[in-house]
Amino acid sequence: MTIVRDMALDIPTPDGVADAYLAHPDDGEPHPGVLLYMDAFGLRPSLKAMARRLAEHGYTVLVPNVFYRSGRAPVIELPDHIDPSQRPEIFAQLTPLLQALTPEPAMRDAGAYLAHLAASPLVTDGPVGTTGYCLGGMLGVRTAAAFPDRIAAAAAFHAGRLATDAEDSPHRLVDRITAELYFGHADHDSSMPADQIKKLEQALDAAGVRYRSELYEGAHHGYTQADTAAYDAEADERHWRDLLELFARTL
Repeated sequence: MTIVRDMALDIPTPDGVADAYLAHPDDGEPHPGVLLYMDAFGLRPSLKAMARRLAEHGYTVLVPNVFYRSGRAPVIELPDHIDPSQRPEIFAQLTPLLQALTPEPAMRDAGAYLAHLAASPLVTDGPVGTTGYCLGGMLGVRTAAAFPDRIAAAAAFHAGRLATDAEDSPHRLVDRITAELYFGHADHDSSMPADQIKKLEQALDAAGVRYRSELYEGAHHGYTQADTAAYDAEADERHWRDLLELFARTL
């Protein structure tokens, strides 16, 4: 078993200071860097546990609080078990944060996160990987497009709204991507229905991007998040297998 060390840290960005969490193998050696993008519920104990699990496999994992402009994590108070159907006020609080995180500031932040990884003695030289969940999956795709020389692999799990009619829809950016991509779509996910999946895949094919796009049958939006009502243990373990295979090939 790999011993993992972790720490809280602050990362200067063009717009302020983002609080973040870092996990890495405790062996004194640099390891490939991974930027883990949070879901909409934010930086919290369950995401830190995911970062530590990934670090056990030989990666230095950075988890920024992408809502830092609204406060340090936890930005909103969350129950130990998150079930929005029982707590509708959670999304009422999250919606303004999501709306404020438009692509331009999000990519300014991404540049700061990648610069931190590049400067860290805990990270090997060269490109890094991203893995993102829900909101984070979209941020990972945008980061791969904005920084093609820095991202070797990007995984998105139960990510929504990747191929909409909006002018800034992520699928319109994929011709800029050089990374290998992986998409683990939830079967029951109103934010990423079959027509959007098809539109995304058509854009990826047209751009010649290396990718896998798979449907996790029976899984709901949020299936990787162990502290939520959407959690699906079987789908989560599949996500770990697919993610680790991607990074083993590319990082």
